[in-house]
Amino acid sequence: MVSLICTLRHHTDELSCCAFSPSLLATCSADKTLRVYNTADFSELPFSPLSGHGYGVHCCCFSSCGSHLLSCSTDGSIIVWRSDTGEATALLEHPARSPLRVCALAHDSSLLLAGACDGTVALWDFSCKTLRRCSAVSEASVVACCFSPCGQYFLTGCTHGDLKLWDVDISLLHAEKDAHDLGVTCCSSTPQLKVDGCCVEFRLASCGQDSQLKIWIVSQREGAACIMKLLHTLTTHSAPVLSCAFSSDGDLVVSGSVDKSVAIYDANLGILLYTLKQHNRYVTAVALSPTMPWIATGSMDRTVNVWKIGDGDSRTGKYLTGNSSSQEPSLSAHSGRKLPGHSRLPVADWSEEDVQSWLCEEGLEELVCNFKANNIDGLELSQLNKETAAELGIESVGLRGRLLRKIEALKSEQSGSEAPDEFLCPITRELMKDPVIAADGYSYERESIESWIRGKNKTSPMTNLPLQTTLLTPNRSLKMAITRWKSSQ
Repeated sequence: MVSLICTLRHHTDELSCCAFSPSLLATCSADKTLRVYNTADFSELPFSPLSGHGYGVHCCCFSSCGSHLLSCSTDGSIIVWRSDTGEATALLEHPARSPLRVCALAHDSSLLLAGACDGTVALWDFSCKTLRRCSAVSEASVVACCFSPCGQYFLTGCTHGDLKLWDVDISLLHAEKDAHDLGVTCCSSTPQLKVDGCCVEFRLASCGQDSQLKIWIVSQREGAACIMKLLHTLTTHSAPVLSCAFSSDGDLVVSGSVDKSVAIYDANLGILLYTLKQHNRYVTAVALSPTMPWIATGSMDRTVNVWKIGDGDSRTGKYLTGNSSSQEPSLSAHSGRKLPGHSRLPVADWSEEDVQSWLCEEGLEELVCNFKANNIDGLELSQLNKETAAELGIESVGLRGRLLRKIEALKSEQSGSEAPDEFLCPITRELMKDPVIAADGYSYERESIESWIRGKNKTSPMTNLPLQTTLLTPNRSLKMAITRWKSSQ
């Protein structure tokens, strides 16, 4: 069976990646931040959120021991954070400052790899934070990468659909042309190598715009070339598959899709075990804990769901799969009841019970009695201010401040989530105030695209092709449409 442990609703824009360490969960978003949670109770750590990137954060990962957290961004940089304090200890920049779409650490944390929009990968020695090499590996954007379990090879996937295997000197060992029609979106390797005599092999999962998840066997015999053999093609999803990940024992593989679902498979047999349908927008990120039977799923709906899979003792860290072919859990660990409709309703339409459930989810359980005694529903919640909050009998100034900040974030989140995607700047993912059309034909917030160009990025943020001119044309019709939409809210 699969059960929902909790839903995290702290990001203010779509989720891009989730990552587990033995004791922490990290998430990152187009809102330019990372958030870090303690997996003991999934409470957010005091130093979270982490802010340092100038644009959206695309990917995050932990070092093998969990002491460091890494993140990469459209700003062309990787930030290394201490996972115990949130302190930024290093800033690594792509030599050409090309936007970075993905990053990965070798399993022994010796090497750090990042894939860029200009078709290059940059490889650093992680211990000394020095750039080892930056090389072109594709004519298209590199959007997927992972290391082999031994750390001697790495794989890349691009928007043209090719998968390529490289050694750490960035010499091509094998190319799988058109592995995914219309483009690769993610790849992940098992943590273990399998050694059979003189043959060494590991498994690789890849997913793409063709709505397929594929499992490959990558093998090499002593003195022979590397071979990639397709083991399973899984077609459960009805839309592009955006993310995939293996369990720590390699027995499960999980994927998230544009069809808003999460699929859990037996990786050895290629059999679907569960389908989870809790998100109401694209599932953009999946991750599995290395020590516990937990799965984290992130979505464009700005939430992260944490699931427990199995029906045994969670402390064993073993995934105990059931026989059900499909499951749609509906329980929240915070409330012990069905998830209220408040996650999809405007705040003003929330019931008193929905408001009380929201307080518990935000760590404000001590205010439930005050709200219950005053019959506060969603409409009254949205109208709370400093004066009315004090009238509720909330004596602590700090607690009142936390409540008001949570309310403002909630209103901002719901307002932003309703905005049509074309009203959001592709660079910042924020509602545009002064939209302009660039030479690539796309519209951007003027300040954002001007900053992009000043930063010596003379290529399109959307296509990575050179901008023929830096001339920007006001998009008055789009500005009027945004103004009309804002007036209607």
